[in-house]
Amino acid sequence: MRWLLVLFWFPAFPVWAALNILACEPEWGALAQELGGTQVRITVATTALQDPHRIEARPSLIARARGADLLVCTGAELEVGWLPLLQTQSGNTKIQAGQPGLFEAATVVPLLERPARVDRSLGDVHPAGNPHIHLDPRNIDRVAGALAERMAQLDPGQAAYYRERETQFRTRWREASARWEKAAAPLKDLPVVVYHKDLSYLISWLGMREVGALEPKPGLPPSSAHLAQLLDQLKRAPARAVVRSAYSDPRPAEWLAAQAGIPAVLLPYTVGGSDKAKDLFGLYEDTLNRLLAVGN
Repeated sequence: MRWLLVLFWFPAFPVWAALNILACEPEWGALAQELGGTQVRITVATTALQDPHRIEARPSLIARARGADLLVCTGAELEVGWLPLLQTQSGNTKIQAGQPGLFEAATVVPLLERPARVDRSLGDVHPAGNPHIHLDPRNIDRVAGALAERMAQLDPGQAAYYRERETQFRTRWREASARWEKAAAPLKDLPVVVYHKDLSYLISWLGMREVGALEPKPGLPPSSAHLAQLLDQLKRAPARAVVRSAYSDPRPAEWLAAQAGIPAVLLPYTVGGSDKAKDLFGLYEDTLNRLLAVGN
């Protein structure tokens, strides 16, 4: 008889259910974890060693999208090559365009490098502006506020919890940002060659100078002719380093750096891009330390 009472008594307690979040990129998975704590279950569609422009919507990824309550992506067409297919194939009405279950971080920050015109001859340009927004800490702060509100909207029972974690995170983040800006003072006006336009927000925030790019046009791989032209340019106007993200091919950067007699610097780019970039704080700490090793 006792076991019958248990059967009737147990369902009176609500079953705990986390908010299922699928993040398109590691930085947004890390931010969602900061805001969601124990009330979220997070999976990430990509890794730091994958180009976020070019991801295959595999069946395993589609299955994860099918069960998502919230899809957190960059937007601004960063994922235009694979996200629409993922949304369509998942059949999940929650995460379609225009629905609360789709959150695009780029919609809440000012975008750099908005092109005056869009033409395929210019390479892989984004009409709304540069989508690689996460390497300016001010953008992370803006996105945190908007994302916490979206999570509260989708999971009103935990709204107070998300907002409290948002407050705590933004307090720590602003303190860290002030510390980073002070430490990064030697990087102001540092001339660097980049691989792709994925570091523009970092360069703008720190006051560094981009003096060349390994890609002849955005999205086009470096050619021998372009690298030779870039090397000749550096003889007249030297750079202090060639910087690239963890997912980029190292060979063009290392060749140019060796020929120009300057360091090739690998930056983690996003969470998981290095052993020390285990979360957003570690991402910024490691990025600045790697740059300061050149700039000091």
